[in-house]
Amino acid sequence: MKVIAINGSPHKNGNTTLALKTMTDELEKQGIETETIQIGNLSLRGCTACGHCSKSEGNRCVFADDGLNEIAQKMRNADGFILGCPTYYAGIPGTMKSFLDRVFYTSSRYFRGKVATSAAVVRRAGGVDVVHQLNNYLNLAQTVIPPSQYWTIAYGRTPGEVEGDGEGMQTLR
Repeated sequence: MKVIAINGSPHKNGNTTLALKTMTDELEKQGIETETIQIGNLSLRGCTACGHCSKSEGNRCVFADDGLNEIAQKMRNADGFILGCPTYYAGIPGTMKSFLDRVFYTSSRYFRGKVATSAAVVRRAGGVDVVHQLNNYLNLAQTVIPPSQYWTIAYGRTPGEVEGDGEGMQTLR
């Protein structure tokens, strides 16, 4: 089994990385292979709804120069995935939105029945909105979202601060 974790933060070693690592460490303890892909620092265009992906071989996006098609293929091949990102103004960051619009437009039908979940990192408020936004993609793609004891949110602003959020880290595990 393999799970792909998508890191929507522009900060490679920030709190979103720690949140996703907490989740992937638990999966690896169960013998599940994981791979984390950093997309928050990529330069990704938004979806233009041009329809190229619905006509192209392998449902590939017309914008072939930014790595999205390769990441989409990894997500299609995986048994499950995790979407993680920070909270920007009670929402997902712009790069994550562009990524999700394009990857789900090209690949939703490949995700049907896969196990998937989301995680948000937040300084103070808005994390529930981010989890809801991420889960909208998962629900519309008909993934199976495992239940949780609470919202999958960890609190912290400065790098490493989420580790001090005991309840948040427990929920992510």
